Amino acid sequence: MVALWGCLFITFSPRQTQAAPYAAMVMDGRTGEVLYSTNADTRLHPASLTKMMTLYVAFEAVRNGEITMDTMVRVSKNAASEQPSKLGLHTGQKIALRYLVRAAAVKSANDAATAIGEAISGSEAAFARRMTRTAKALGMTRTTFKNAHGLTASGHLSTAHDMTILGRHLLYDYPEYYNLFSRRSTNAGIKTVTSHNRILDSYRGADGIKTGYTRAAGFNLVASAKRGDKRIIATVFGGKSSTSRNAKVAELLDLGFRRAPNRAPIRKPSRPAYAGNSDGGHGQAGKVVRLVGAVQTSLRPIARPGDSSPATTVDPELVARSEGGPDADVIAAAVAEAILTSGGSEAPTQAPRPEMRPDELREAVLADASTEEPIEPQEIVTRLSTSGERHWGINVGRYPNRYQAEKTLLRTALSEMETLDGTLRKVVHTQRGFDANFMGMSEESAELACRRLKARNLTCNLIAPS
Repeated sequence: MVALWGCLFITFSPRQTQAAPYAAMVMDGRTGEVLYSTNADTRLHPASLTKMMTLYVAFEAVRNGEITMDTMVRVSKNAASEQPSKLGLHTGQKIALRYLVRAAAVKSANDAATAIGEAISGSEAAFARRMTRTAKALGMTRTTFKNAHGLTASGHLSTAHDMTILGRHLLYDYPEYYNLFSRRSTNAGIKTVTSHNRILDSYRGADGIKTGYTRAAGFNLVASAKRGDKRIIATVFGGKSSTSRNAKVAELLDLGFRRAPNRAPIRKPSRPAYAGNSDGGHGQAGKVVRLVGAVQTSLRPIARPGDSSPATTVDPELVARSEGGPDADVIAAAVAEAILTSGGSEAPTQAPRPEMRPDELREAVLADASTEEPIEPQEIVTRLSTSGERHWGINVGRYPNRYQAEKTLLRTALSEMETLDGTLRKVVHTQRGFDANFMGMSEESAELACRRLKARNLTCNLIAPS
């Protein structure tokens, strides 16, 4: 009877019924080859492994100019009220993005993760949708995010396979930030925070990346370690305790180092195409670009209707010389394409020239002018100023070289003269290419230009003031 009761007790123990499903994967970090897996495609609760994607999107936003690490983020009531683990943010507080990133990476702070998402996409829901889109672009086909922190939510699921893929992308896509995941402690602005990742000290060669725990998920961990020329990434979902999880990860890393070949080519994963807040998030919708120096080139003015000059269209060779850029034949193609895009094919109808003033009136005006005091020379403004409210701009694409960016700027300016007249054309060289930007616009004119360009299926993103 006692034995039977003991058996029943073991069978219905809460510890057994609440145990999270176990899944694991081991990958050769150099090639992406899977060396071991069990239940790796089972959709489970990722817990704070979620913050790996939160940070991946944050790094993407910084790289593409949506936000900077120095941007001061205002903490919302929603972010401040998140459950622990927390940095301790307060509603209305302002804190630099870099400190939120550090707190999310090292302490796994939920309030910091939510604040990051809201700063980039305007709301946590919009940011979660962006996280999911980014996951799909990375090849994480069985992952759906519902929040930025990883606390249990219906439908918020991932797999050991997908999280291993994400860990590898963080390593190769953003190596400049990867060191965050190996820090034992860091300054998070309002306090110094410490890491929960004990495997960094207990396993030789371990240098990241992220732990996670909730009751529904169990103890999760994605770990990466390097020994010699070998790089191994191991993931565990559903550990029963942090100690047993760390021991299992160490076992999996050992297995990976044994199975991985001594020499293997490094095949870096392809970085996904940048889409930003493409579903209409209310955060910063485009790139933030600081203008440096004066603009040296501009569009040539179009002849006024009624001008006796026979030229009523843009002279490609003349534009090419004035811009000092693309060749005349390329400009001619851009002009032709702009004309076709705008729907025009003929020169504008010439209006009659105004009649000359009567001689008596002209003489009277000259006589009056001679009796007046000299007038101070006036400053003639020939271009829109970027002061006041004209700090806005638009981006019309990123290109592999300056030549293509300049060509696109010219083509776009010619086809959309109504909204882009007087703007400043600027090519900005970034690490990922050459951005084609129009600057010196008001917010309203920039939004109007983007709406008109997008209506013709052309790329356009707002550039907010810095």
